[in-house]
Amino acid sequence: MFRNFIFDWSGTLVDDLPPVLEATNHVLALYGKPPLDREEFRRVFRLPYRDFYEEMLPGVPLEELEVHFRKAFNESATAVTILPHAREKLEWCREHGVRAFVLTSMDSGAFKRQLGELGLTGFFEATYSGVLDKRELIHEILLKHRLVANETAFIGDMTHDVDTARHGKLTSIAVLTGYTLAGPLAESRPDITVPDLDALRRIVGRPGWLPRPVATVGALLQNAAGKLLMLRTHKWGHRWGIPGGKIRRGESTEDALRREVKEETNLDIDRIRFVIVQDCIDSHEFLRPEHFLLLNYVARVTGGEIVLNDEAQEHKWVTPAEAMGLDLNRPTRTLLVEALNQGIIEHPV
Repeated sequence: MFRNFIFDWSGTLVDDLPPVLEATNHVLALYGKPPLDREEFRRVFRLPYRDFYEEMLPGVPLEELEVHFRKAFNESATAVTILPHAREKLEWCREHGVRAFVLTSMDSGAFKRQLGELGLTGFFEATYSGVLDKRELIHEILLKHRLVANETAFIGDMTHDVDTARHGKLTSIAVLTGYTLAGPLAESRPDITVPDLDALRRIVGRPGWLPRPVATVGALLQNAAGKLLMLRTHKWGHRWGIPGGKIRRGESTEDALRREVKEETNLDIDRIRFVIVQDCIDSHEFLRPEHFLLLNYVARVTGGEIVLNDEAQEHKWVTPAEAMGLDLNRPTRTLLVEALNQGIIEHPV
């Protein structure tokens, strides 16, 4: 199901609610506001926390409030503890080769101190702390670490975590061990809700949890002159190939092909003809081990000017003969040869 987990920190992996509540009430008292009890705090607190403080103490600069909060938090005698089952979940990720990351609004200094004191440093490929609005960083994290969205889940305890997952087109997993009460958290409609990380480990640890073959579509595109569009992409070792991608749930193969071609090239197509289905299992040409089922087509371009997205770095229109002379990835060469043998495109002279 998942190759990558991005974890929230507070309320997801560690329990820091008692000192946070203590520090928050200290800040409120400085400005003459009454204290919050635990349940009321869980009901009203939200991220980004600048919105929470703007409601509680309107007009007070956030920088000023952070100084008071951090001082009270650092001086609190209440310990921050790792939540039950969190360490076991992280050990499970390491054992099964699931990549783990942290994205948290926690102050960077306090986060790094907790990370070391709790002995969790070695579990994460990368950590991102002090992020006020996680939605602003999620795409950068996916791009930097080459995380595939539909193989990645964001795990958190607040509605902002669910919103962040949705913003990044990730699976949202809500845990009920932290700051937000179950009712408001359910209203944000996470994809999966679990009482704790042990329940999540049991869900993804059951037989058959590993990713199944991924169904994709791709096509040789011909223009009116009979030339073929070739794209060079880093995903296939900078070899030349064709536009295409994964089929979404509920989407027909031809609809998926039209969408992927539009997203990757800005071109419109018709006269779609099926050619071949290929197994592509852990190809050394692809950037990571994957098992693809490649549904391959030939289609005619009907309009649009080429605009490449970030999946391809270069394009060219070539004759079939010129295409045979390019450094093609293996599935594209197989498709080209099969299309020629079936007479769907003309043999090069």
